[in-house]
Amino acid sequence: MPGMDLASTAMKLRMMKTLGPPDSHYLNAAVGWIELGDPLEAFDELQKVDPEFSLHPDVLVVRWIIYAKARKWNAGLQVARALVTLARIGPMGWIALAYSLNELNRTPEAWHELLSVAEKFPQNGTIQFNLACYACKLGKIDEPGAGWPSR
Repeated sequence: MPGMDLASTAMKLRMMKTLGPPDSHYLNAAVGWIELGDPLEAFDELQKVDPEFSLHPDVLVVRWIIYAKARKWNAGLQVARALVTLARIGPMGWIALAYSLNELNRTPEAWHELLSVAEKFPQNGTIQFNLACYACKLGKIDEPGAGWPSR
């Protein structure tokens, strides 16, 4: 993803809603291969998506899942960073970013990144659960602001 103009790509992505055929079919096939437990076939299927849509949020999410299944955390981290930059509307990019960092033994960064957006997504159970896991791992279980939702 180096050398890409992320700002102009983000603008284009805001204008596109969903992938159309045949790219949507490739994406669905990739998801199917993931569900069948074959991330290599999923990766091959995702490679068929038109390069113009390679940074589409749906494509990035599936690409991150493929890397996560293959335990390719450095590649997953790059995809997660692109998701956070390009698809600022939902929590998935932040969850993927923190999860990748944690798997790379960078748990303090994972906790910090996720904590920084926890208030944006107060109803997201995955964020709260992962924050609790990272807080326990870091020994911050009783620390104020450790990631526990305020009630």
